Amino acid sequence: MSNKNYSLILTGDLVVMRAGGWGRAVRVLGVVVLLSVAWLQLALPPLPNDPRGVHGGNLRETPEFDPSQSLPRSPVSKFLQSKTQSDSAIQSTVLSPEQILEIREQIHLRSENETVLNEELYGPVQPDTIVIAVQVHNRLEYLRHLIVSLAQARDIDSVLLIFSHDYFDEDINQLVTTIDFCKVMQIFYPHSLQTHPHSFPGETHGDCPRDTKPKEAEKNKCVGTPDLYKHYREARFTQTKHHWWWKANKIFDDIWILRNHTGLVLFLEEDHYVAEDFLHMLRLLTAAIPRACSKCSLITLGNYLKNYNFQTDGRKVEVTQWISSKHNMGFAFNHSVWQQVKSCSSDFCNHDDYNWDWSLQHVSFSCLRQKLHTLVLRAPRVFHIGECGVHHKKRDCSSRTVLNKVHKALQAGQRALFPRQLIVVHTPPKKVKKHKGNGGWGDTRDHALCRSFSVSTSPEHSMVNNSFFYSVPVVSNSSINGSVGRSVS
Repeated sequence: MSNKNYSLILTGDLVVMRAGGWGRAVRVLGVVVLLSVAWLQLALPPLPNDPRGVHGGNLRETPEFDPSQSLPRSPVSKFLQSKTQSDSAIQSTVLSPEQILEIREQIHLRSENETVLNEELYGPVQPDTIVIAVQVHNRLEYLRHLIVSLAQARDIDSVLLIFSHDYFDEDINQLVTTIDFCKVMQIFYPHSLQTHPHSFPGETHGDCPRDTKPKEAEKNKCVGTPDLYKHYREARFTQTKHHWWWKANKIFDDIWILRNHTGLVLFLEEDHYVAEDFLHMLRLLTAAIPRACSKCSLITLGNYLKNYNFQTDGRKVEVTQWISSKHNMGFAFNHSVWQQVKSCSSDFCNHDDYNWDWSLQHVSFSCLRQKLHTLVLRAPRVFHIGECGVHHKKRDCSSRTVLNKVHKALQAGQRALFPRQLIVVHTPPKKVKKHKGNGGWGDTRDHALCRSFSVSTSPEHSMVNNSFFYSVPVVSNSSINGSVGRSVS
């Protein structure tokens, strides 16, 4: 053989020798190998434990990873498709009187109809059907991700999913109507700030500004009653508590198809995210109550623990007293418990705290025969992904960073999901001090409107148009000392 170099050319199964040098042959062979590997990567499905099967092939860890990109061909990806470039929160616009009237008419019409979507696919509501109540404002991006997580949950086709709105928007309504994985219903809080921009429960002409001094209020004859901290009403901070109490009354007592319902109602919010086994855990906890905690009247699927491990804590559940700041996320109770809470409506509605959860804790401490106790999961199945809301304002309200952390936690704990048994942990009881109240709820008009929901949730029945709401005398509340600002300031 001569000293000439040779290259390889692959033609089907035939290998042909051609003069041109071994270096050239190596380069050609390298290209062929790379192309072959690339073809195999595209042709073969990912292995069960391959991270690409969850993260769409993106193996780099980055806080800017968008979990929604992991669902490019999934049926649930349609819930993430936005008509606009950014819909983290729908911008409120000034409505004309005609537009407000039209929205009120739509709310009234939908309240009368009580339409249940997809009932023909999944059958009627049964007495033990799990009802999921989602309180919605205007944060559309968060809502999309919640719906995606619900769609991926096992047995989701057995529930009734109720969206309770305090903001009427066609994009939000359209998104809800695209849900096809379970029975769906929408209800609309009829006394929102959107539909009452210049009348109570919105801001009215003659209302006392927040920091008005008592003597100045008496002199100007403005309307309002100061709270514990001598601050007058701010309408934007009152709506969430009104909405929550109205929603609970509506679902438990005023929806016709739920008149015989005895099952659980799970309370979620638009910026929550659920694990795929959250319904499995809810049923498992319900079955455990008689033996694990006969005094427990609530089940809590979420918590605010910063450190938890699904491998070690995935099936652990704690028995504890219900505390609003710890157990207000993803909690559930039935109609029997609701009747006890509703009997304390005056304690809930008159308590000077604009937060519904702190008001519920006040009911637990001051009115109920036995304080509320709960079974709470050590490793949560409901997560909070909201970066912006009533209490928090940031430049970037995107949910990507938080969602990325949630997805990683669930992926790491995948084998711990759907446990067959629970490990019940009885924590030593801690003395919980009675909460004074955060203020923001001193106006007697708010007290009266809130209490009226326990009589009826109908827009027509409400006392909202009563002249009482426009003629509340100024109360100086001079017996209250101090001027500490509440947390909403």
